[in-house]
Amino acid sequence: MKMLWFIPTHGDSRYLGTSHGARVADLNYFKQVAIAADTMGYEGVLIPTGRSCEDPWTVASSVMGFTQRLKFLVALRPGLITPSQYARIAATFDRLSGGRLLINLVTGGDQAELEGDGQFLPHGERYAQASEFMQLWRDIMRKSHTGESHDFDGKHLQVKGARLLYPPVQRPYPPLFFGGSSAEAHELVAQQMDTYLTWGEPPAAVAEKVEGVRRRAAELGRTLSYGIRLHVIVRETEEAAWAAAADLVSYLDPEVVARAQSTFAKMDSEGQRRMAALHAGKYNPENIREGLEVSPNLWAGVGLVRGGAGTALVGNPQQVADRIKEYAALGLDYFIMSGYPHLEEAYRFAELVFPLLPLSVRERLGQPSLTGPFGEIVANNHVPSANSAENSAGKTAAASEPSVLARAAS
Repeated sequence: MKMLWFIPTHGDSRYLGTSHGARVADLNYFKQVAIAADTMGYEGVLIPTGRSCEDPWTVASSVMGFTQRLKFLVALRPGLITPSQYARIAATFDRLSGGRLLINLVTGGDQAELEGDGQFLPHGERYAQASEFMQLWRDIMRKSHTGESHDFDGKHLQVKGARLLYPPVQRPYPPLFFGGSSAEAHELVAQQMDTYLTWGEPPAAVAEKVEGVRRRAAELGRTLSYGIRLHVIVRETEEAAWAAAADLVSYLDPEVVARAQSTFAKMDSEGQRRMAALHAGKYNPENIREGLEVSPNLWAGVGLVRGGAGTALVGNPQQVADRIKEYAALGLDYFIMSGYPHLEEAYRFAELVFPLLPLSVRERLGQPSLTGPFGEIVANNHVPSANSAENSAGKTAAASEPSVLARAAS
């Protein structure tokens, strides 16, 4: 089980669908989120892509030097840059980061955005182009380790003598991730990817998708890893978690929800259609769980105004940990999480949930060694200990604030 976080290059806020509570998304903030994830032991961070975001490769390169072990899941966009050029970009980043690059293939689902970038192929043809793109990209990267050049003559792409002089650190190339719900997406991931990602659907739906991809990959003699993309709202109690979810959407205007859903409906993404079907645009501010809690602790409220991943795990630490374990039991290895605002929630999720995950996972996470001192020095002389922090559990939040990681150590 590998836990990743998210750098919000499209902006961050305490509330959805409003500028109230928003914060500046700049290099300083991205750096803070990356350092928090690195410090707390996350495997890596996903950096989003699209015209609503800062360029993911530039962001990853900008914050790479402020981290030590954090990996960066960065997008390749077929049809926007040539495979040869993307191979050089990826190999350079992998070399300079010491092998900390993960690749996220993104074919896109917003036709207006794609056309703005010069991509006019319909859905099926985009996947055919993406298949050629990945075949060519992988061959160039693979042959770079032996100094070979590569020729390719496909329907959408052609190269002659393509050569990468500086190979990536990871062999034969950085791990490849891909998410999609259509039949074409499943075929592409089964043929060429290393990890299949799904957005946060109910466990039964996730199990069905994973089994379909696993079966097709097995027919091709391949074995994949699997992962899920989720938001998370975790608090010390279940009541506090749902109150935080209600607070997150407390400024939502029904007109804004309607406009967002109208835009999402124009996309040709099967994954986006499935996200929208979970909530059907319904929102009752008097009862945010009504029609939106689509599975125990799985809330579709984020997708009312946010495209892409639109569901969140909501609950107390044990409930969230149990839901994660439930997905893990389906064969999922990667958990790409996020929460609003992303800086504070990176700490909160790690502090509250990581200690409840299996020992093998906690050991892999590599959180800071909790040898003390713990918390704030008291009255200039007294240093809180792990035991005193543990004994303080159940008191007021202010009194027990430093206790979460201390309890994990004990």
